[in-house]
Amino acid sequence: MFRYLLLIICFCTYLFAVEETSSSLTKQRIEVMELKKELNNFYNEKETEYQQRKKELEGILAQIEKEKKDIQKLHDDNIETLKDIKNEVVTKTSKIYNGMKPKNAADIFNQMIGEGKIEDVFDIILKLKENNVTQIMKFLSVSNASMITEKLENYNKKDEKKE
Repeated sequence: MFRYLLLIICFCTYLFAVEETSSSLTKQRIEVMELKKELNNFYNEKETEYQQRKKELEGILAQIEKEKKDIQKLHDDNIETLKDIKNEVVTKTSKIYNGMKPKNAADIFNQMIGEGKIEDVFDIILKLKENNVTQIMKFLSVSNASMITEKLENYNKKDEKKE
C-alpha cells in the first residue's frame, strides 16, 4: 500500500507540475501577445508621426521651391529693367553725341579714354551713326583713335563669327 500511496503522490506531483507549467506557459503567451500589441501600437503611432512630419517637410520644400522661383523671376525682371535703363541711357547718350559737334565729342572721348573708360566710349561709339563716328575719329588723338579702331575690328570679327 505504501507503494501505491507513493505512486499516487508522485503522479499528483507530476500532474500539478504539468498543470503549473501549462498555466505558466499560457501566462507567458498572454504577456507576449500583450507586448506584441503594445509594440504594434507604438509602431503605428510612430509611423503616423513620421507621415505627418514627412507631409510637413514636403509642404515646406514646396513653399521654398515656389519662393525660389518667385525670387528668380524677380531677379530676371530686375535684370531686364536694368538692361532697359542701360539701353535708354545709351540711346539718350548716343542722341546727344550724334547731335554734338565732332570736335567736342572727340575732346570728351579723349578725356574719358584718358580716365580709363575706353569701354564706355566704345559702347557709345557703337550706337552712333557711322558718319558721326568718322567725323569724331578725325579729332581723336592718334593713340585713342587706334584703340577704338582696333576694338571696332575685333567687334566686327566677333559679329562675322556669329553669322
